[in-house]
Amino acid sequence: MTSIKEQAAISRLLSFLQDWDNAGKAARSHILDNFIENNQGKTAPELEQEFSQGASLFLVRLTTWLRLIYMTGSSLEKVLKSIGIFLASVNSNRYLIEFLEVGGVLTLLEILGMENIKEEDKKESIKLLQVIANSGRKYKELICESYGVRSIAEFLAKSKSEETQEEVQVLLDSLVHGNPKYQNQVYKGLITLLPSVSPKAQQLALQTLRTAQSIIGATHPSIVDCVLNVLRTMHLEVQYEAIELIKDLVNYDVCEALLKGLVDLLTPSLPEASELQPKILSDSTVLQLTTAHLPAVHLPVFLQQAAAAKAIGVLARGNTSLAEEMLRLRVVHSLMAAMGNADHSNSQRQASLTLEYFVRIFPVVEEHVQRSMGEELYKLFRSNAEDLHMKIDSVQVDILATNKVNVSRALYHHGQFYNNRSFYFCPRDQEQLSDITSFQEDVEGKE
Repeated sequence: MTSIKEQAAISRLLSFLQDWDNAGKAARSHILDNFIENNQGKTAPELEQEFSQGASLFLVRLTTWLRLIYMTGSSLEKVLKSIGIFLASVNSNRYLIEFLEVGGVLTLLEILGMENIKEEDKKESIKLLQVIANSGRKYKELICESYGVRSIAEFLAKSKSEETQEEVQVLLDSLVHGNPKYQNQVYKGLITLLPSVSPKAQQLALQTLRTAQSIIGATHPSIVDCVLNVLRTMHLEVQYEAIELIKDLVNYDVCEALLKGLVDLLTPSLPEASELQPKILSDSTVLQLTTAHLPAVHLPVFLQQAAAAKAIGVLARGNTSLAEEMLRLRVVHSLMAAMGNADHSNSQRQASLTLEYFVRIFPVVEEHVQRSMGEELYKLFRSNAEDLHMKIDSVQVDILATNKVNVSRALYHHGQFYNNRSFYFCPRDQEQLSDITSFQEDVEGKE
């Protein structure tokens, strides 16, 4: 037989549940306020004690009401916070299973895609998904099996709140860890975020991609073009993250494609206005930065050119072998051509700073650059590479833009590479190494 104390506790529980069942929206909202205030941070045993071992009876009412109201958004944030108290409590596995058995994950993911639901409510949904994902591998797999990666990524791209976007990043980071079955799905989802119109989404996706890349250890073919296109951004924090990811990617099999892509960006072919997305033309910030002689449609290409010159400099300074590889790709010619872009001073500045490093490190580059520039221009360049673009005239601009420097040809002709340093090859087919070796032997045999 139950004791008088136990009977009283059961009576209080039944009374509480009856009050909930009979309450309208306003009264239920008040009940939730009290529940959240009094039970935040409690463990599962403490919740059971609070509800006389019947906490699940209240949880099932919360999940039922969630399914009834989530399409309208009424009191949604409070319901989600209340459910979160159960799911986040210590030793809460029982509550978690009960929530998942009634389709809790699908409901949370559906909330993310609904237009009429407030951002704050969606953030609470993300927090619940974090709790679920952090509960173990099988729960991460359940989220991914429910097309969760797509829903979460789309929400990150559309969200207007940076605080909410950062919560989404935490969730995606959790999904890529300890989830071998679906980590590639998360990785691909992050890549699809790179063309986003949201700079914050791009920044967070790039940060998380660095983590995902190190976990997966292999690359997706589309990542090179996607990362290079991000360099069109006007936002320095996004450009920084893109360059940091590029620094990581040169250690993988996309190294050669990445270096070639960066060098190619130094000499872009300007697009027609119709080829660019309408958002470029409608962005008032872009238009403010253009000049009368520089069409707005060209600015993203020039931003990309300047960022590529900067990235090449970062890679070259960090790894001489990469610098040597870029010499083979005629980076010196392309840097000088970028220095001749009188329509964009930052392209000239970044290209000049990077070229100054190549000239300082490689004597053969110094020789060819000096010969191509001529004494006067070369003297200006060596005295202050950063400010060169402010001191040169139109004739000198033409000299740079139309240069024919080909350091790689000279290096092949002499059959040596940069003070006897070993030539660095990015990961690629061994056949290419054999082809170049044969080419050098042929040259040496003809001399």
